[in-house]
Amino acid sequence: MSGAGSGAPGRRARPEWDVYFMDIAHVVKTRSNCSRRNVAAVIVKDRRIISTGYNGAPRGVRNCDEGGCPRCASSAPSGSGLMDCICSHAEENAITQAAYHGISTKDASIYVTLSPCLMCAKMIVNAGIREVVYDEEYSVTEQTRSLLAEAGVRLRRLVGYRRPHLVRDGDGGDGGACGCNG
Repeated sequence: MSGAGSGAPGRRARPEWDVYFMDIAHVVKTRSNCSRRNVAAVIVKDRRIISTGYNGAPRGVRNCDEGGCPRCASSAPSGSGLMDCICSHAEENAITQAAYHGISTKDASIYVTLSPCLMCAKMIVNAGIREVVYDEEYSVTEQTRSLLAEAGVRLRRLVGYRRPHLVRDGDGGDGGACGCNG
C-alpha cells in the first residue's frame, strides 16, 4: 500500500513532519485564554506529541479573557508591565504539563508559534529539550540565542511555513500585540 505522499493521482501529499507539528501548534493556540496574544507549544519526541501548552492563566485561576489578569485587562502597551502579568507562557505550560504527568522531555523538540523569550529559553534548556522550531519571530534577543547555542539547543525558524487557515482564528489568530509571551 502506498503512502499519501507517494504522488499517486488524486491524492494529496502528506505534510512534512515540521509542517505537521507546527500546524498542530496553531490549532493548540486556539485554546489560549490570553486576551492579548495567542501562542502555543507542542513538545515532540520520536515524532510523537508528548505535551502541548498555550499561554494563559495558571490552572485553577480565573482566565485572562475573563478578567483574571490585571495586566492583560489594562491598556498597558506591548512589552510593558510584564511583572504584573499572571499568564504562563506556552512553552512553560507545555513543559510543566509534561512534568505534571511524569513525561520526560529529555532530547525532545518543541514547536512554538512564536519564538521563545529568555525565561522560556532557560526552561527549555533545563527541561533537556534539544531543538526549538518556531513560526514567527517575537523578540529573540542575542542573549536568548547565545544561551540556547551554549547549551547545545538548536533554534530554527520554519522558513517558508504557511500557517493553516483555522475557522476559530477570527482575526488571524494572534489578537493584538501583548508581550505576554516575553
